[in-house]
Amino acid sequence: MKFPDQYKEHFRRNFFLAFPVMLSQLGQVLVGVADSLMVGQLGAQPLAAASLANVIFHVIMVFGLGVSLAVTPLVAAADGEQNIKKITGFFSNGLLVNIILGIVLALAVVVCTPILNNLDQPQPVVTLAIPYLRIITVALVPYMIFQSFRQFAEGMGNTRQAMYITLMGNALNIVLNYLFIYGKLGFPELGLNGAGWATLIARTVMALSMGGYIYYSSRFRVFRQGFSLIHISRPIIRRILKVGVPAGLQFVFEVSAFGFAAIMMGWLGTQTLAAHQIAINLASISYMMATGIASAATIRVGNQLGKGDLINLRTAGNTSIIMVVLFMGCAGLLFVMLRDFFPQLYISDPEVISIASQLLVVAAFFQISDGVQVVGMGALRGIEDVKVPTVIAVTAYWLVGLPVGYFLAFSFGMGANGIWYGLFIGLSLAAVLLYYRFRYKTAGMLSENVAR
Repeated sequence: MKFPDQYKEHFRRNFFLAFPVMLSQLGQVLVGVADSLMVGQLGAQPLAAASLANVIFHVIMVFGLGVSLAVTPLVAAADGEQNIKKITGFFSNGLLVNIILGIVLALAVVVCTPILNNLDQPQPVVTLAIPYLRIITVALVPYMIFQSFRQFAEGMGNTRQAMYITLMGNALNIVLNYLFIYGKLGFPELGLNGAGWATLIARTVMALSMGGYIYYSSRFRVFRQGFSLIHISRPIIRRILKVGVPAGLQFVFEVSAFGFAAIMMGWLGTQTLAAHQIAINLASISYMMATGIASAATIRVGNQLGKGDLINLRTAGNTSIIMVVLFMGCAGLLFVMLRDFFPQLYISDPEVISIASQLLVVAAFFQISDGVQVVGMGALRGIEDVKVPTVIAVTAYWLVGLPVGYFLAFSFGMGANGIWYGLFIGLSLAAVLLYYRFRYKTAGMLSENVAR
């Protein structure tokens, strides 16, 4: 009975860490869902334009997200050691790295904007996408600041405050969408660009709120000196980048694969691209909630690493994988049962609804694979194992998933479904390899510990 009880305790701890993060991540993705729902009321072209702009924006943004996630396992391990000096060092240097990176990434998106004219997309869609992309680009800076404070707090085991602030920011975004997109209550009618301004304002408020909480909270008072940014340490910055850059590349390889899939959808027409935007928007809800479980895995694994408790480290990671399989299995069933209903929330175009409905069935198949691969990466990030997972990501998504999707779609005439079947194969390969990588690494760590 002792072994099941151990798992029961890990389920409890993982859940109480993961649940607020899942809601927080849900709030983040609902910003995109709200944009798509409200922009979809303007027609297929603005919805397709939002999808095209997000191809560039999300690839850049998730790299920043991955780098910011490096703070969490480092802080969690230092917290396991109860080393205040280390925690403060990771906080202050992580904040500096993320501020600079946010500015650099925003400039990178501006530089990449003209690429949209060379992707063989419908010109009316490109014309709408470019100004929208330039507006949401500015939101990268407050987003990275928010992430700095959020990942620090989560590394310390405080996952609730980010949830509250994210949900508040999401509510603000929806209200501002209503005002700016449709020109309500005397505000100018900005259409798709209005959704961009709403996102920028909401993320700025979120960054200020999270920073204010960390600064004024009595729990974090001892780390307030980290705000001064005078405790700069090159070794700490190198360590953050050593974990963060490969983690960022992992996200880039996955998201860019879905982004290139959107480009291929555009080759099939505006309606197909709009349908892809609806289906990927819905799939991103379950995926982002799965990243909440992945964050809990990172925190638990990193904390146990700091304590030197390798048995509980491995059990915490395995429990997280079981949790995400159960959660994503339920999400897949929901997609199948409501495949005809969900698209109608976005748009009334019958052709778009029909294509999106078919894609949701494919999405249901890859839910478990998507969940296992993101939690596997989170658990491995907790033990600072990021290089091999990066190789797995590029292999699974770019060397397997996308080529298979291309051939299924264009050589075998399967169209949009073929592209998504390729993504399913890539995600499944990543899930299997990352799961076995975690088993292999932790088994090695246990063997070394016994040998000592």
